[in-house]
Amino acid sequence: MKHTALYLRVSTEAQADEGYSLAAQAEKLEAYCRMKGIERFERYVDGGFSGSNLSRPAIEGMIERIRAGEVERVVVYKLDRLSRSQKDTLYLIEDVFLPHGVDFVSINENIDTGSPYGRAMIGILSAFAQLERENIFLRTRMGMVERVKQGYWPGGGKIPFGYDYDPQKGILVPNGDADAVREMYARYLEGQSTGRIARELGLKYEHLVGQILGRESNTGVIVYKGERYPGRHEPLIDRETFDRAQRRLRRPGRPRAAESGKLLTGLLVCGHCGAKMRYQKWGNAGDKLVCYSRDKSKPHLVHDENCPNRGVMAREVEAVVVRDLSRLAAAPEPSRARRTDEAACRRALSQAQRKLRRLYELYAEGDDDTLRESIDRLKRERDRAERALAEAQQAAERRDDSDARNALRTIASCWDGLDGRERQALVRALVDRIVLQNDKIEVYYAIETAKEQAG
Repeated sequence: MKHTALYLRVSTEAQADEGYSLAAQAEKLEAYCRMKGIERFERYVDGGFSGSNLSRPAIEGMIERIRAGEVERVVVYKLDRLSRSQKDTLYLIEDVFLPHGVDFVSINENIDTGSPYGRAMIGILSAFAQLERENIFLRTRMGMVERVKQGYWPGGGKIPFGYDYDPQKGILVPNGDADAVREMYARYLEGQSTGRIARELGLKYEHLVGQILGRESNTGVIVYKGERYPGRHEPLIDRETFDRAQRRLRRPGRPRAAESGKLLTGLLVCGHCGAKMRYQKWGNAGDKLVCYSRDKSKPHLVHDENCPNRGVMAREVEAVVVRDLSRLAAAPEPSRARRTDEAACRRALSQAQRKLRRLYELYAEGDDDTLRESIDRLKRERDRAERALAEAQQAAERRDDSDARNALRTIASCWDGLDGRERQALVRALVDRIVLQNDKIEVYYAIETAKEQAG
């Protein structure tokens, strides 16, 4: 025999204060059944579930029993108890209830889909329920943005490693793991791999180190919905340290150390065709560095099917690179006096642009050959300033090499005591690429050397 389904839902405990408690709903629904002479009814209760979707165990079970032909009527205290989504409400009524001959009753709105009027009112009232839900979301979102603008932690989600959340003050507070976070940055910028850092600091997974290093909240900043706001919490590291770590994390063309135990993996380029090169087992002689154009194992990496690069034994190239790094570690750092000042280039460009705008304004007031000549001259000056700024920015990227300098010092002091992956991480921090053309080896560094500066 079919039964009447009494559906009850609350999303939060606060709704009990508004008369929406489960007990209050049950009382009203059962009173309705007694009034209508309905004897066979069952409760379907979703406690603590939002009405924004249908991912609720009780309503899913009710739908299954409706489709099995066991329900003749669904009764709710109020329409929004069924759903706050217009789409879901109409889906339940049009695609679940009506096709299976199930009437729907909402006591508060006095709606009964057994009548044409009741079916029409469902569409209207569900639209208002959807509007209210969206308004609640908008008010909550606006309030949260304003809270974050004032520097308070938005709450929700996971608290960053190294902090606890103080609900009274609404901010993050450094905890006992804060020193471990600072240690991660220091070790990483010294050239240690994320794997070694994880092992020595007791983290379960290597990728957690990368996640922690990439959290801008460690600098006292709150990132919310893609925007950055100054937070009220105490930073664990300064901005310069964070930016240096991000540059190393984002460095292109660097496979993770865990992916290979080979010292130069990911750095090798063929000097003939420009394709990448890889390690290949070469009998008892060891590994050979071969061009992918000659290897043919990965067609998408082939640049020239007739590449003449015959390759070179890996141990020979590795020895050259290690010797050169040792030489760099022993050499004095290049002088910084001759470096182009990026800020000065910006000032020169800004000055040229201001002058050019003034001349355009004067020219607009009256055609003048002298002004036209001055405009052409200033345009050339502006173009030169733009080129100088671009060059200064490129040079700055290569010169901002404090982490690489630390890696060099590590090589000088304890290279022999490092394992293969740690050596690989140090080499990646220092070398941009290695170009091989048969027996010719060219090493391009990620730092500025005294030789380069002199050149």
